[in-house]
Amino acid sequence: MEITPGPLLQTINSPDDLKLLSREQLYQLCDELRQYIIDIVSVHGGHFAASLGVVELTVALHYVFNTPYDQLVWDVGHQAYGHKILTGRREVFASNRKYNGISGFPKRTESVYDSFGVGHSSTSISAALGMAMAAKYKGETDRKAVAIIGDGAMTAGLAFEGMNHAGVADTDLLIVLNDNGISIDPNVGALKEYLTDITTSKTYNRLKDDIWKALGKLPGSTFSREMASKIEHSIKSFVSRSSNLFESLNLRYFGPIDGHNITKLVDTLQDLRQIPGPKLLHIMTVKGKGYSLAEKEQTKWHAPGLFDKITGEIYKKHYPTPQPPKYQDVFGHSIIELAGQNPKIFGITPAMPSGSSLKFMMEKMPDRAFDVGICEQHAVTLSAGMATQGMRVYCNIYSSFMQRAYDQVIHDVAIQKLPVIFCLDRAGLVGEDGPTHHGAYDIPFMRCVPNMIVSSPMNESELRNLLYTAQLESNKYPFVIRYPRGEGVMPEWKTPFQEIPVGKGRKIKDGEGVAILSLGHPGNFVTTAIRELRATGLDPAHYDMRFVKPLDEELLHEVFHKFDRVITVEDGTVVGGFGSAILEFQAAHGYHATVRILGIPDDIVEHGTLKELQHECGYDAPAIAAAVREMTGDVVSVNHLLG
Repeated sequence: MEITPGPLLQTINSPDDLKLLSREQLYQLCDELRQYIIDIVSVHGGHFAASLGVVELTVALHYVFNTPYDQLVWDVGHQAYGHKILTGRREVFASNRKYNGISGFPKRTESVYDSFGVGHSSTSISAALGMAMAAKYKGETDRKAVAIIGDGAMTAGLAFEGMNHAGVADTDLLIVLNDNGISIDPNVGALKEYLTDITTSKTYNRLKDDIWKALGKLPGSTFSREMASKIEHSIKSFVSRSSNLFESLNLRYFGPIDGHNITKLVDTLQDLRQIPGPKLLHIMTVKGKGYSLAEKEQTKWHAPGLFDKITGEIYKKHYPTPQPPKYQDVFGHSIIELAGQNPKIFGITPAMPSGSSLKFMMEKMPDRAFDVGICEQHAVTLSAGMATQGMRVYCNIYSSFMQRAYDQVIHDVAIQKLPVIFCLDRAGLVGEDGPTHHGAYDIPFMRCVPNMIVSSPMNESELRNLLYTAQLESNKYPFVIRYPRGEGVMPEWKTPFQEIPVGKGRKIKDGEGVAILSLGHPGNFVTTAIRELRATGLDPAHYDMRFVKPLDEELLHEVFHKFDRVITVEDGTVVGGFGSAILEFQAAHGYHATVRILGIPDDIVEHGTLKELQHECGYDAPAIAAAVREMTGDVVSVNHLLG
């Protein structure tokens, strides 16, 4: 289906074309850009509401600033679709998030207009400050750096670290705070309340406007501006419940202004472009602006999938038989069951209650399940603090986001041997979100930490049993349970809870010639591969190891005594991961089997569907079957798949 952009948008192939438009034409361009995003995403999928909310801001930034010489840094990047369309990628935008297509996030290798690669929140201020400091050092006094950050991302510690430095760095940095009250789920915390206090104060906004109008009529513009600034600061202190947070960090604060008023935005940005030093513009926007359903249900329309833009029907696949649930939902419902049995259980997630399905527990047990905002480090240490008081805390964080809290895992949990339960959602490849979101590294970075148990279920029943095992009083250690994005394999998934002995795997089937050792969900790829191989006369054995730390040494001795050819399969990096652990065991005990490691290669894996990426990385069912055939033909020895 060919989607045609509006007549004005068709003429925009770069910001230089945009600058040729009159201010009056900007209104039409914003309408056409918003409609084009709706048309494309409804047919091809992708993130949706965030980009609709910043259409006017995107147009205004490229209209006022000299991009790419002036550098825009989009925080997270969910909202950068308009930016991509205006910067030469309109004709390929339908390939967004598709295999070999353009990325769903800003990416330096994709365009000179993407000044910084993003995907995780709260990096924009530090990155833009670094650019501004470098520009100052190089004498590029006319070069501007702009960070565009949402109020949700502003809650993270990194944003405050960047602002704290920006206030004393004496650089020409503009921070645009896009305040829409939501990231993916609604924002939480004191900063949200503070921003609401500023933006909803009718007294402050009315007085500010009246004073500016009055002083604008006085002679002596310099005096008027200085006096207005002092009076405005006094109003903020008088009207707001707390003194202005940003100005206390030495950032000149402007706003709040309507982020959907393109004329006001252009005027304000042109004024701020002339003001040196660190400054913050606070704009108010509506996530999903221009599509009424997205405005009303912003979380649902963050990334809705394919939908009918007229009726708003989100297309869902319908199956004649019951289908397996998502792993995240198994977690979400199982933790409620467990919490009903154990009053010590709590759930904590950093800003992903919907994505992790902790929202179910937050609804039923609001005093025992918490969204702490985009604060992964805080989530881990908060869990550790609760664990010192005997609580059993399930700290649910996406694998790729856990990377941001690694020091807390070691310093606050592992060293103190606190039994925090880390539920690492989205472990392994995640698909269309690409390299910033793949959970490729948690096996190596968790298994190298002392006092850590690291596990991965092959199916929903094992997930339930690991969740049950981790909260038992007999467990005295931090306990990692990693599981993938998407559906499992068991339509009838609600099995009775059973304890799994820590460090114990299971033999799924005996066999001849080759032993396949799997960790986690890829074990299901192994069973599929074995069905194919048995039709050709090959019959490898299959072991579901379940734990990468501690390893089931009794089971491994059985394997290496019987087999001289072994394949390991995992949905993590092959460097330092599950396969490496098996090789370490082999070396420590003097075995000499030929071992082949299948998993995510030592390379950056781009975006695509899960099936496309698993095939590319060589650990799907056909790749496993091919590896067995090669090993039984004595074609391949040890292969670490290092790219």
